[in-house]
Amino acid sequence: MTRLDHELMDMHLEDETLVLHGDHGDELSISPPIYYSATFKATDAEMFADMANTPRHTGFYTRYGNPVHQRVVSILARLEETETALLTGSGMGAISTAVLALVKAGDHVIAQTRHYMSTTKLFEEVLPKFGVSVSIVDQDDVASIKAAIRPETRLIMVETPANPTLVLTDLKAVAELASAHHILTIADNTLASPLNQKPHRLGIDVVVHSATKYLGGHHDITAGVICCSEALADEIWKMHTTLGSVLSPMDAWLLLRGLRTLPVRVSRINQNALALAGWLEQQPEVERVFYPGLESHPQHALATRQMSGFGAVIAFAVRGGYDMTSRFVSNVRLATHAVSLGGVDSLLVHTAAMWSGTMNEAQMKAANIAPNFVRMSVGLEHIEDLKRDIGRALREAQP
Repeated sequence: MTRLDHELMDMHLEDETLVLHGDHGDELSISPPIYYSATFKATDAEMFADMANTPRHTGFYTRYGNPVHQRVVSILARLEETETALLTGSGMGAISTAVLALVKAGDHVIAQTRHYMSTTKLFEEVLPKFGVSVSIVDQDDVASIKAAIRPETRLIMVETPANPTLVLTDLKAVAELASAHHILTIADNTLASPLNQKPHRLGIDVVVHSATKYLGGHHDITAGVICCSEALADEIWKMHTTLGSVLSPMDAWLLLRGLRTLPVRVSRINQNALALAGWLEQQPEVERVFYPGLESHPQHALATRQMSGFGAVIAFAVRGGYDMTSRFVSNVRLATHAVSLGGVDSLLVHTAAMWSGTMNEAQMKAANIAPNFVRMSVGLEHIEDLKRDIGRALREAQP
């Protein structure tokens, strides 16, 4: 890198500038090249030995790292205010890799009653197979987390806002509790994004994302990220290379391109979602709206303390039960009926229908997923177009 590049790396940059200038390479091109190579050459045996024995080397073998990965890492680590980051092939690749790297047989883990469904399966079905015990507690009650701590507790995993119910976890309180007991913490920051919430600033050790969502932002990649200290990254990286959840160079390049517009996208998404959530509360066909930015959200005060914006995801209950909700979702035109969130266009799912394939009725009831529950990820469309389309779909769903 040039002297100017080093100076930029050392400067304090706001997020809007950081995503544009927080990564640098030796190339002359403005747009960074894609290093589409599985392996990289060494000029002699000494160089090869150095490459092979350097953790997270970006020019040895792409499962270990890639030059495009490093550019993404440079931005994401600074966005989350951690020392470094690791990239994986999916969000669950990031979560599973981080968790499996930090626990062993005989350890105890504390997790939430409401997590992304695959995260729940990791804790309830996978970890017990390997001798790791798990306690599932209500994340909106820090006292319940404290009561679950044992001498062998190694890790506390939180997700806030939680998918899909948008229940919040007090990050600062959990981090302080864990630190006092020498317990590591992981926060899934996917539903917030690092533009709206910075868990590490509040004391969380490891921050994970499904970069498929806001960070990529265009529904065209699957990717994950683990942001943490250099020491934890070295430990997690060993598990990462073993599990092989590798992000391809092309997807890393697309992720880098998505990061360039992250601040402007999140700003517009925050505005649209807040406006739409407030409008939905006024519609007679809607029973209840869940959105941290609304004063009606039971944890709105906590949201305003730990979030600078409230994100894309709105959850709401349609009056009339499962069938009415199913008709409503089928009638919507602008919001695509598809999973995922945080992208440029709006997506909508009938939550009970989506989760029924991976959760039984008791699990959905425990997670407060009602039959008339809808999850919407608000995109960049004009807010008045979204209101008109959703209003029409709600009216047409009536019997």
